[in-house]
Amino acid sequence: MEGYLKDFDVQSKNTSEEALRKWRSAVGVIVKNPRRRFRMVADLVKRKEAEKKKLNIQEKIRVALYVQKAALHFIDAAVRPEYKLSEEVIEAGFDIDPDELGSIVQGHDIKSLKIHEGVIGIARKVSVSLEDGVSSSSIDSRKKIYGLNRYTEKPPKSFIMFVWEALQDLTLIILMVCAVVSIGVGLATEGLPKGMYDGLGIILSVFLVVIVTAISDYRQSLQFRDLDKEKKEIKIQVTRDGYRQKVSIYDLVVGDIVHLSIGDQVPADGIFISGYSMLIDESSLSGESEPVNIDEEKPFLLSGTKVQDGSGKMLVTSVGMRTQWGKLMETLNEGGEDETPLQVKLNGVATIIGKIGLAFAVLTFVVLTVRFLVEKVLQGKITDWSSSDAEKLLNYFAVAVTIIVVAVPEGLPLAVTLSLAFAMKKLMNERALVRHLSACETMGSASCICTDKTGTLTTNHMVVEKVWICGKASEIKGNKSRDVLKSETSETVLNIILQAIFQNTGSEVVKDKDGKNSILGTPTESALLEFGLLLGGDFDAQRREFRILKVEPFNSVRKKMSVLVALPDGGFRAFCKGAAEIILSLCDKFVDSTGKSVHLSEEQARNITDVITGFASEALRTLCLAFKDIDENSIPSNNYTLIAVVGIKDPVRPGVKDAVQTCLAAGITVRMVTGDNINTAKAIARECGILTADGLAIEGPEFSSKSPEEMKQIIPRIQVMARSLPLDKHTLVTHLRNMCEVVAVTGDGTNDAPALHEADIGLAMGIAGTEVAKENADVIILDDNFATIVNVATWGRAVYINIQKFVQFQLTVNVVALVLNFVSACISGSAPLTAVQLLWVNMIMDTLGALALATEPPNDGLMDRPPVGRGVSFITKAMWRNIIGQSIYQLVVLGVLNFDGEKLLRLNGSDASDVLTTFIFNTFVFCQVFNEINSREIEKINIFGGMFNSWTFISVMVSTVAFQAIIVEFLGDFASTVPLSWQLWLLSILIGAVSIPVAVVLKCIPVEKATVMPHDGYEALPTGPGLA
Repeated sequence: MEGYLKDFDVQSKNTSEEALRKWRSAVGVIVKNPRRRFRMVADLVKRKEAEKKKLNIQEKIRVALYVQKAALHFIDAAVRPEYKLSEEVIEAGFDIDPDELGSIVQGHDIKSLKIHEGVIGIARKVSVSLEDGVSSSSIDSRKKIYGLNRYTEKPPKSFIMFVWEALQDLTLIILMVCAVVSIGVGLATEGLPKGMYDGLGIILSVFLVVIVTAISDYRQSLQFRDLDKEKKEIKIQVTRDGYRQKVSIYDLVVGDIVHLSIGDQVPADGIFISGYSMLIDESSLSGESEPVNIDEEKPFLLSGTKVQDGSGKMLVTSVGMRTQWGKLMETLNEGGEDETPLQVKLNGVATIIGKIGLAFAVLTFVVLTVRFLVEKVLQGKITDWSSSDAEKLLNYFAVAVTIIVVAVPEGLPLAVTLSLAFAMKKLMNERALVRHLSACETMGSASCICTDKTGTLTTNHMVVEKVWICGKASEIKGNKSRDVLKSETSETVLNIILQAIFQNTGSEVVKDKDGKNSILGTPTESALLEFGLLLGGDFDAQRREFRILKVEPFNSVRKKMSVLVALPDGGFRAFCKGAAEIILSLCDKFVDSTGKSVHLSEEQARNITDVITGFASEALRTLCLAFKDIDENSIPSNNYTLIAVVGIKDPVRPGVKDAVQTCLAAGITVRMVTGDNINTAKAIARECGILTADGLAIEGPEFSSKSPEEMKQIIPRIQVMARSLPLDKHTLVTHLRNMCEVVAVTGDGTNDAPALHEADIGLAMGIAGTEVAKENADVIILDDNFATIVNVATWGRAVYINIQKFVQFQLTVNVVALVLNFVSACISGSAPLTAVQLLWVNMIMDTLGALALATEPPNDGLMDRPPVGRGVSFITKAMWRNIIGQSIYQLVVLGVLNFDGEKLLRLNGSDASDVLTTFIFNTFVFCQVFNEINSREIEKINIFGGMFNSWTFISVMVSTVAFQAIIVEFLGDFASTVPLSWQLWLLSILIGAVSIPVAVVLKCIPVEKATVMPHDGYEALPTGPGLA
């Protein structure tokens, strides 16, 4: 079948519009209900319109930012628009109109800002202290006057809309028309109530199908709605009521003091208060790629832009739909998300089977009609027509239409959505937020995970464990070791250490509600600040004593942070900290025991390098602290004085080693890519089980210096890459993908965005990750834990195999229903299954089958097999073996019953024919019930493992059997059935149950397996029925 699906092949990420249009046109018209089938498919027309709208808004913003700014220089203050304060604003205690406040920032109107006395004046007019922030008691009034920080979204669909969508099925509409005509003819020929039964049975069956379908779709929509809320939830650092705290982006109000750092998204329009080296990327808003420097001269910050470098504080001036970003966000809701490769492939399968089904339905109708006409001719009644003849032809047409209902597997692509929605909901509970549907699916095929070290493999709870000062290394464990260190270190040295720690930091020591010290910042910075506090330092006193002039924040390229301060008695001092070997290379002096700067000889530098290597070999993160006294107002690039080498302990997370072993057993290679020292990286990698004896650990600069051919040779052996730049990670990912690996990559920084975007699955860290990283990721790991990544891979595999189970089950029902009705029509002139019975079968195999098989939780065996490679056939040979084998068994049994059933079952009496057709229907349904159980395992013989843990599966099975009993025993007039004896019930169940030993025999028939390439030097794992 794969050969027929070439048009139904799309990428899991960044699919071209041409490929999306290609598969849509390939589907053609063989779709029963386009509104339902393509509900989760991107609307390319709307998307194009939304893109035009977005470009228009960006153009307007660009005009506002550039033309308006230039024009403002020539506009006299006298002709500026006047804003009158409304009574509502005055009563709320504010002194500036929302529109005026918004126009100042959006128009970059620096003159108006000066008229209002700058940011201090604006703060006064919105009744807020720049030190203490907004008072909680004023939040409601701020929301009332200045609005909520929410954007206009399309209202969610109601349940009635899903019912209406389900009713758009063309075949169901035709059946309802047939039912109405049938009732009319029936009433004319048989009267009340008998004449209504056939038509009313069809109407009730259609109603049941519609309601069950709508309930299933509505539940999916609720799951996606919940996940969408989580995706948009961003936490913002603000100062409120005098202390720092995190609030939801939706709770932000005008007047809030927001703290911004590298990688953050600006959450609302605002004015810069203070900060250092702030560089803003406005491309998402204006389309301009050139970043903008923000300072007192250019203080305007716009919602939706990104902090590319630096840090700072801003005063919020406009929120929600009063910002240009709010208007832009409206357009982002249009068009929908790209469909996943499995959805597209199964649309292809549904299309092919639909065409076959349509051909069978037409042939069945033609054969039945021709036979009927031939009989009329032979009886000489070709000119003698009655209403019963019309009803018979109508029934033939209804059967043909119902064959199309059963034959077109509309549920196949929708089952993918159901399975993905279920998996995404479960993963959310397991601390993984899937941002894109396709990621959950693709993760099941991941053959390689490139993971960060800090916070993913380790706990990210850092503490200074060792320190080298004045030529001596000391271990830091509690107050006792602190006292020893303080007694052995001069006051001068201690002072300069505390200066280096408290001045050169991007973190803060703040008071919480209870008045206790709380450290806000990265784990590395927090560990250093805790060390400074342990030595008796006072953060606030240090900050008051020195005035910070310039800051070069840490980033993954520089691997260092520098700050320039003005000394109290004149002059300047620069502090520098960062990667140990990088800072050491910048130093030509070090602080001796008296606190003086002395020359750093080559031998001493080698000794310090040995200290760094020793710390790193103990899995400690190594940093150097340095300073330099200067006369000029600029941060120097060399000739620093080394103060200390610090070794920071970041323990390996519990369970990481087991998770890594699970990955290796599953054929997934784990590579550590970190910016840390290579010795630290190797020590942690060995502890986690990543670095093996024949594995390669390499530094980023060495890797990037290799030629493409050399890279291709060494990449399969690389298990650790240390001191890597974001570009190195991107290069590694690109080469791995070119080597046909399915690559998952973790990232947390702004510079990781290209690698996250390039990878098959980008995994951003929820705690340590920046908003830029999260925006470029496919999955957000909310607890930053490597074990959670393994859970995502497990669920990804579960989605893939669940869909395979459902496809195997549904195709078997398709084949049997089509062939049985067609052959019976050709030979006997009647179809054994009526329209109502086929509708019930359709519901069993479509909605209920998807619920039962597509939502099964993963089992332990899923991670004992290699990943599914690129380009592997979705419908495997083992599946075809099971489909064909089960179909042959069912067709033989049902065929024998259909043509010789009365004799075999010794049925006598006037109702023998009705009993036989009911028995065939009952047996057919039980064959599907037991085949649904068979489908739980494609290769494994034990089909009952974990079955009783899946309540959804058990519920569907019980519901199906119970409703089948009701149809047969109590709804005979509507479903054309008669009650069966207990012997016939037992026989039906036994015939259905025989499909289980049939499945065992089939699974013993060997089929050629696809060869799985070994992954990066690890031996390919054995496969077979026992490993499912």
